[in-house]
Amino acid sequence: MCGEAVVREEGEVAVRCVSASCPAQVKEAIGHFVARKAMDVEGLGDERIDQLLAAKLISDVAGLYTLRAGDLAALDRWGEKSAANVLAEIERSKEAGLARLLFGLGIRHVGEKTGKVLARRFGTMDALRAATEDDLTGVSEIGPETARSILEWLGRPANVLLLSKLEAAGVRMNEPEGAPAPGGPLAGKTFVLTGTLPRRTREEATAAIERAGGKVSGSVSKKTAAVVAGEDPGSKRTKAEALGVPVWSEDDLDAALGGLA
Repeated sequence: MCGEAVVREEGEVAVRCVSASCPAQVKEAIGHFVARKAMDVEGLGDERIDQLLAAKLISDVAGLYTLRAGDLAALDRWGEKSAANVLAEIERSKEAGLARLLFGLGIRHVGEKTGKVLARRFGTMDALRAATEDDLTGVSEIGPETARSILEWLGRPANVLLLSKLEAAGVRMNEPEGAPAPGGPLAGKTFVLTGTLPRRTREEATAAIERAGGKVSGSVSKKTAAVVAGEDPGSKRTKAEALGVPVWSEDDLDAALGGLA
């Protein structure tokens, strides 16, 4: 037992610990933290995480950033090259950004998409930590249950300490591209991408829209602000036209981005 209080969610039978440093959750927490969609640290599978824990080289995710080459190289089936590769991955992960960090921390109800929403809305970890429940539920994608879970996690002393250690280690606490203002040119608007754009990949167009405060959906509805269509747009353009949703070219998107492309 880690000594931290456990909680029972309303309507649930099981109790759970909400501390990020609880020994019963450390291995799972580290595995989630280094996953591809989180901090994306290659070379740290379950077996190697077990080794690090057994050797008492780490006790939480922040411990990853204090590892030394000599300690890793001395472990069974590691060696100097493997140690150097893993340390390079860990160092690179410091620049992953706030959205990936929030997802990687394993906060209840904060998945990959919610991490992006929070990073886009609040921009920095400090701003998120200063947020109230009203601030959080004021974000359209965040409901009361998720808001309470975020506040609960951020308020636990063990988690406050964990964030301090991560920050001291140099882990980025904002987004690499810079936090978009809540009132960005596309704030509150939802877009759908279809077809092949002339100058951007789908991922690049999505990132540009999100930096401008908008979001991207995979399906067209009456609430869609516009469908951005490239070559071979398919049925999404047809549905947009049937619903009276504007169909934009990439040039139209550039104009709407207002220099945030």
